[in-house]
Amino acid sequence: MEGGAVVANRVWVAGVGMTPFGIHREHSNYELARWSVREVLSDSGRGVGPQAVDVAFFASTTNGILHDQGMISGEIALREMGIQGVPIYNVENACATGATAFNLAATFIRAGDADVALAVGTEKMHIGDAPRTMALFNQGYDVSRPELLQDTLHQLGGSDDDAGDGNRSIFMDIYAAMARQHMRLYGTTAEQIAAVAAKNHRHAVDNERAHYRKAMTTDEVLSARKLSYPLTVPMCAPVTDGAAAVVLCSDEGLRKLRTAHPVEVLASVIGTGTDRDITTFDGHISQMVSTAAYERAGVAPADIDVAEVHDAAAFAEVLQSEMLGLVPPGEGGPAAARGDTELGGRIPINTSGGLESKGHPIGASGLGQVFELTEQLRGRCGSRQVDGARLALAENGGGFHRGEEAVTSIIILRKQ
Repeated sequence: MEGGAVVANRVWVAGVGMTPFGIHREHSNYELARWSVREVLSDSGRGVGPQAVDVAFFASTTNGILHDQGMISGEIALREMGIQGVPIYNVENACATGATAFNLAATFIRAGDADVALAVGTEKMHIGDAPRTMALFNQGYDVSRPELLQDTLHQLGGSDDDAGDGNRSIFMDIYAAMARQHMRLYGTTAEQIAAVAAKNHRHAVDNERAHYRKAMTTDEVLSARKLSYPLTVPMCAPVTDGAAAVVLCSDEGLRKLRTAHPVEVLASVIGTGTDRDITTFDGHISQMVSTAAYERAGVAPADIDVAEVHDAAAFAEVLQSEMLGLVPPGEGGPAAARGDTELGGRIPINTSGGLESKGHPIGASGLGQVFELTEQLRGRCGSRQVDGARLALAENGGGFHRGEEAVTSIIILRKQ
């Protein structure tokens, strides 16, 4: 206490770990998690082992639905590698599950309840049963009122719905409806959305941990198999296996771990949607949560050097770049088409390749964003490196409820 006020601990990223994202038929969900934890412990300091962890948060959305282990997944996965006798919390928050685990770990550190906290996210989605895997996505909205979802999509997307071809998750219809709304409001074009996808596929070519590493042109993206208009397959994230982990610590934790390259956590904010007029993007959840995060971090959107945003579909990057204040409203599409958001541009976004190319193992995706941004701030991204990066932002959204994401996380990191 100082002058009657509680002094919060500073929070640091001590280490990051991540498996390659892709198809891992030979590894179980738990094996993927342990792989990323071994990496993060090695990255956190010399001689750091499982005994250094004071508390752990285990993030996974599929372990119950796809692997029939609906409880105690974290305790099972982590005890095998010596993390035992400490609190372990199992976390689920749709596609924001990994970022939520990060937020909880940061909260423990900031409150002084732990010096070293582990957040790990993992998914094994390729189980040899595609219909069962695709049915997973039907858990991400209010299943008790399916008519509400259809009414909302019609309100957003109008009557020009294109059913498209082949199997896809309901979330591609959700993103497509939001994209059509944006096109009506701002004149955004399919070509601009395709430019986002092409940019992210280029970024992923040199990312050895990315699911897809094939460059594509805007024309190739546009001419690919159509899903729900205006989306085509390369504009959408693939079904992916993988795991990522982050070790967070206090100042005392840094001393214990002897961490060589810590990155400071300036803000980690979670928010949920509100009742608002969904015929406009004003007051969107990401706008609300990012405003709180910028205030907490003491920075402005113009200060951000590099960002990872939740682009489960390419349109989401267009929208999020606007809602985060990185570009003005309606300028997300033109900015991408001009090259403002690619490596070497004014504000590089999704240097990892984003969810479209790096992949989207749901519970690991938010922590995968932190992996990329931490490595950017450490200057370790090679040909994907953003010169002089000092401030980084990650936006991770989850689910869909009443016209927008059900939950959104914003994390702001600073190089030391």
